[in-house]
Amino acid sequence: MNGQDFLAGMAASSARRVDMARLREPEGTLMRRALASARPPKLQLASGGFDVIAELKLRSPALGTLASRSEDLDARIGLYAEHGAAAVSVLTEPERFDGALEDLERAALVLRGRVPAMRKDFLIDPYQIAEARVAGAGGALVILRMLARPALEALLQRAAELELFVLLEAFDEADIALGAELVARYGGAQQLLLGVNCRDLVTLQVVPGRLEALAPRLPASVPRVAESGIETSSAVARVAAAGYQLALIGGALMKAADPALLLTQLLAAGRAARAGAGA
Repeated sequence: MNGQDFLAGMAASSARRVDMARLREPEGTLMRRALASARPPKLQLASGGFDVIAELKLRSPALGTLASRSEDLDARIGLYAEHGAAAVSVLTEPERFDGALEDLERAALVLRGRVPAMRKDFLIDPYQIAEARVAGAGGALVILRMLARPALEALLQRAAELELFVLLEAFDEADIALGAELVARYGGAQQLLLGVNCRDLVTLQVVPGRLEALAPRLPASVPRVAESGIETSSAVARVAAAGYQLALIGGALMKAADPALLLTQLLAAGRAARAGAGA
């Protein structure tokens, strides 16, 4: 299986979920509920500093099982917000990640507007952006490589309509170039972030050096996010020095015996590195 096959499989699974959801609730009805729902909190970033998007992830194909719903997930989500996370990313993909929309709803309730929850999934349809807003999310992740440009633009337009920030996820230079074009076109109407995922889509292993190698390709006009494989303070310091302003951290926090302490240490390392780099 190649990386595109993996994404195609996830897109097909996502499309089946959308089809089933539309049978339960037409898109017009869902949109009315989304527009009537409480406005989500805005993503607030440290000026000139470094931020972490902390992730709630029960399982991943690369790491296996990380948590179960029998654990006190509410406490974990609360700790993320209390110890400096700028947002909480929530996996909602059910087949490979054991996620659910209910997890997103749970996170939004626990966060109580302190910081936004972000839907992380293999999104392919604007319907899913509306689902995220109804569940209480303030943002969503969109994988640039998964979709043709018109489909990506449809997701961005729906997110702007519903006031959700979007993290555009790139894997290589071509993805970054497309992301930069979308930022230039849509960044004035909504809050966009551009991230680099350093995980290989075939082996699911982290590719050493990818984050640093691609950092110079990222436009300076958009907050830059380092994704995957960041587990230590030294790794955070390295990507912060390379120019990233945020890191999306999931596995390390989910595995940590004391996630609050680790989050505090990661933030301190990133902010010190950014200060040292004259950011």
